[in-house]
Amino acid sequence: MAAALVLLAGCGRHAPEADAATPVIALPVQAAAAVTAGRFPGEAHARYEMPLSFRVGGQLSARYVNPGDRVKQGQALAQLDPTDASNQLAAAKAALEAAQHRLLFATQQRDRDEAQSKQNLISQLQLEQTEDNYASALAARDQAQQQFQLAQNQSRYTTLVADHDGAITSRQADVGQVLAAGQEVFGFAWSGEREVYLDVPESRIDGVVTGQPATISLPALPGQVLSGHVREIAPAADPQSRTYLVKLTIDQPSSRLQLGMTADAVLQGTQPSKAAVSIPATALFHQGEHPAVWVVRPADSTLELRNVTVARYGERDVLVTDGLKPGERVLMQGVHTVSAGEKVAPIAPPHAEDAPQ
Repeated sequence: MAAALVLLAGCGRHAPEADAATPVIALPVQAAAAVTAGRFPGEAHARYEMPLSFRVGGQLSARYVNPGDRVKQGQALAQLDPTDASNQLAAAKAALEAAQHRLLFATQQRDRDEAQSKQNLISQLQLEQTEDNYASALAARDQAQQQFQLAQNQSRYTTLVADHDGAITSRQADVGQVLAAGQEVFGFAWSGEREVYLDVPESRIDGVVTGQPATISLPALPGQVLSGHVREIAPAADPQSRTYLVKLTIDQPSSRLQLGMTADAVLQGTQPSKAAVSIPATALFHQGEHPAVWVVRPADSTLELRNVTVARYGERDVLVTDGLKPGERVLMQGVHTVSAGEKVAPIAPPHAEDAPQ
C-alpha cells in the first residue's frame, strides 16, 4: 500500500510552466513624414501698418491727403487749429523773457554784494539773502525754458506729419471734428516689406512652423509666383473664428503687388530629422517629469521604459526626435497597466483604424 501511494503521488506532479507572456498592442514605429500644412487663402498687407494720430487734442482744421494717396517722410498730412497752441507759446516766451530779466538783475546784485562783502560794507546776512535771490532766479529761468520748449513742441504737434514713406489706407476724422490726443485720424501702411495674412484652422495649425517656406500666387497677377516664409504665428486663436493668424513675409516684393489683394499661399512641407519618429499620443508615458515610452526588447520580449524627447504635440500623435529609432517596437496602448521587465507578446490592434498612420 505504501508503494502504491508513492506511485500515485509521483503521477500528480507536473513540470512547472514557463511564465506566460502578457499580450499587448505594440507595433514598430515609423520615421516621421514631412509636415505639410497645405493651401490657404490670404490677403496682402504691409509689414508695418498703424494708425496715425495727433499727440495733442484740438479741432481738425485741415486735411491734406485722402485714402490711397502715397506720402513721403516728413510730409504734412493734417492740421489742428493752432490758435490755442500759438497763445500758449507766446505766453511761455513772455514768461521766459521775464525770468531771464530777473536772473540778470539777480546776477548783478549778487556781484555787487560780493564785492561789498569783501570790503565789509554789508553784513553776511545780506549777502546770503542776495545769493538766495540769485538761486531762485536761476531756477525760475530754467523752469521757464522748459515750459517754452514744451510749448514749442505742443505747437509743432498740431501738424500731423508722416514719419515714413507709405500710403494712406483709411480716413477716420473729418474737418471740424474735435479730436482727443491719440485719436486715430488715418490708417497708414509703410512702403517696402509686404506680407500675406492667412487664417489657419486650429485643426491644421500643427503643420505650420516659423520659417516654413511658402509659394504665393495672386489672381490679380496671373503667371507671377512669389516666394515667402512664415514670420509669425498667433499664439492664440481668434475667439470668434477659431482660426490662427499666420503672417508670411514675401522675400522679394513685386512693385505690382497692391495692398488688399487676395492671395493663394501654399506652405511647403518641412522634413523632420532622420531620427524623428511619430507615435500615437496613447503611447506616451511619463517617468517623473520626463516623457517616456515602453519599448519591447527584441532579445527577450520584455518591456523597457525609455525617456524620449518630444518636439511637437499633435491632436492624435507626437513627434519624437530623440530616444527612439525607426523599426523599434513600442507599446501603443495600455501604458499604465504594465511594468518594467514584464514579458509581453506583441499583437496588432483589434481595429485597423487604431493603427498609427
